[in-house]
Amino acid sequence: KQWYQRRVRAYCRAIAHHLINTIKRDVIIVNLDPANDRPPYEADVDVQNLIEVDEVMERLSLGPNGAILFCMEYIENNLETLKEMVISQKAYVIFDCPGQVELYTHHSAFRNIVNAIAKWGMQLCVVSLVDSHYCTDPAKFISVLLTSLSSMLHLELPHVNVLSKIDLVDKMGPLAFKLNFYTEVLDLSYLLDELDERVCSKRFIRLNQALTGLVEDYNLVSFYPLNVQDVASLHRLCKAVDKANGYVYGELEERTVVGLSQSESGVNLEYEYDRSIQYQNKR
Repeated sequence: KQWYQRRVRAYCRAIAHHLINTIKRDVIIVNLDPANDRPPYEADVDVQNLIEVDEVMERLSLGPNGAILFCMEYIENNLETLKEMVISQKAYVIFDCPGQVELYTHHSAFRNIVNAIAKWGMQLCVVSLVDSHYCTDPAKFISVLLTSLSSMLHLELPHVNVLSKIDLVDKMGPLAFKLNFYTEVLDLSYLLDELDERVCSKRFIRLNQALTGLVEDYNLVSFYPLNVQDVASLHRLCKAVDKANGYVYGELEERTVVGLSQSESGVNLEYEYDRSIQYQNKR
């Protein structure tokens, strides 16, 4: 979980830097992780001013996971304080969230928090980071697909799933298929063929067959590859997020939708996007 949190924090820093310096957008970062005591960025709003994991662990004799769950439930019940700190700053908001996966797959506190934040008038989008090294192991990638799907269904928000550290994937082991197989989540039956019958039991293979069938039936999960050192990669992800949370439309919704409808007639869709973003950032 610590390495996952470090990856998310690196993403928050990189994406904020790109939005501020390249796209020229007003951005604030809100630290929603009560265990995030050394972020690689300066948080504009920090939930640790409200509650800290270490203090909860000491006072209530809880372990790290129990303390995180307690903190999120506490935040859920004290959102007015957080609301005052966030909405007073008119800017594009990046929320840095805890790394405990159970918060996004079945625990209700975080879902209630984002539902409350949406009622503040914010258009939200979840950016979920997955380490690309999972692509090198078919069973692990299937578990990632199921986790991503569970999160999407549980939170009921627009999702942009990301394969991070894509520049290092070749060093983590050979991929059985081309990268687009994993990003577009193509025919998953090919993944089942990669499960080693000498190592995996027949029951395990049947389980993975059922899981891949479930993922394909919903047909919701896909991924964007990300290299935080590559400006073009960051920009592509920004575009995906802006479209998912509706930022690209804003007050230009009617004109932009017309532009989208004309894209098949030869209108440059990327040009329409860039014009919309330039206008929104100047508002």
